[in-house]
Amino acid sequence: MWSLSVVLNPLLFLLLFGYCPTVTIRPKEGWQVYSSAQDADGRCICTVVAPEQNLCSRDAKGRQLRQLLEKVQNMSQSIEVLNLRTQRDFQYIMRMESQIKGLRSKFRQIESDRKTLVNKNFQDLKGKMESLQPLIPVLEQYKTDAKLISQFKEEIRNLSSVLMGIQEEMGAYDYEELQQRVLNLENRLHSCMNKLTCGKLMKITGPQTVKTSGTRFGAWMTDPLASLKNNKVWYMDSYTNNRIVKEYKSISDFVAGVESMTYNLPFKWAGTNHVVYNGSLYYNKMQSNIIVRYSFETGLVITQRALESAGFHNVYPYTWGGFSDIDLMVDELGLWAVYATNQNAGNIVISRLNPDTLQILDTWNTEYSKRNAGESFMICGTLYITNSHLTGAKVYYAFSTKTSTYEYTDIPFHNQYFHMSMLDYNARDRALYGWNNGHQVLFNVTLFHIIKTEDDS
Repeated sequence: MWSLSVVLNPLLFLLLFGYCPTVTIRPKEGWQVYSSAQDADGRCICTVVAPEQNLCSRDAKGRQLRQLLEKVQNMSQSIEVLNLRTQRDFQYIMRMESQIKGLRSKFRQIESDRKTLVNKNFQDLKGKMESLQPLIPVLEQYKTDAKLISQFKEEIRNLSSVLMGIQEEMGAYDYEELQQRVLNLENRLHSCMNKLTCGKLMKITGPQTVKTSGTRFGAWMTDPLASLKNNKVWYMDSYTNNRIVKEYKSISDFVAGVESMTYNLPFKWAGTNHVVYNGSLYYNKMQSNIIVRYSFETGLVITQRALESAGFHNVYPYTWGGFSDIDLMVDELGLWAVYATNQNAGNIVISRLNPDTLQILDTWNTEYSKRNAGESFMICGTLYITNSHLTGAKVYYAFSTKTSTYEYTDIPFHNQYFHMSMLDYNARDRALYGWNNGHQVLFNVTLFHIIKTEDDS
């Protein structure tokens, strides 16, 4: 088995969809991956961590080629400067030509009347000669520049020969080989991405404020099972006495306030812990422990079922109240309900639900008091609980349904607007959607993944 370590040996960090054709990847490696959502359009960025590999044998030639190209570029710039200077000197010489012609006429005049004009013309001649004095170094520099240009031309011819030799050495076969290595690396990274289904929460960053609207409490969400081209947003303002759901075709329409549809639900909702999953809205019916499944396509209630023994109507809410007794959530494994019961002494109960019938498939009892939880969300079958809804809140407790064990954590996040009334994970976007005191925000999450190759046992 090949295993990777975050701390052993020098590491090579590759950004997903960024390619390095000079890296040779052995076919039986394992990978460690940190993934983190970066925007609301569902794009995920992964950092793949692998052992440092030997550099491609062509690196020396590549460096030589780059050095030669830099040298040619520097020489080209020097020639350009010389060209400008030569043009300037040429203009100066042209101006001097007229003065030289004037001297010829002066000499003729002196020759014809040497006695009468000798004094006057001598002074004029002296002045002309003095004005021509600066021409001497110009002409000398012109000769030097011409010689330097000839040397540059010869050196460029030599460089051209070297470049042609390097190009012939690399040849079409080598280029195709490098191209194939790039394609192989791309395929491996895509395969790695397809395996990034679950991971452990390591960090929460942000938030990014998407919009400021509505009351202090509410919910907004996208469908994690929708295609990447479908970015519809649903918006449910307030935690009680409301049944209006607004739909937007995209995040940009949501920000601009351009509604595409409005739904009038048959029952009012309680709390802010609703989810959209595979085209249906799941919410807690007001003043009851009944869960309602509403189809956006038909505009009808498909199923409704009581969550037996679950407290409701502020019996076991989160710390902020707001009839948040029953929290519906979705992750990579499906639909979940988080609530509390008298039988479990008001502590949190986790149930996985059948999304079609709303029947309970499995249940786990925790020892964490529902009333002491600020908010909670599911990632990969693990429930993460915050210790407050106010400033200074952090993810304090995690319960794994896979192992039926818990651990205390210390993962801070920035409660920018001081009051959090909704915090839900979206598996497609790998982000947390939050309602932060009338602000709709997004948090990026960093998950730790262990990716094994087919040869790993």
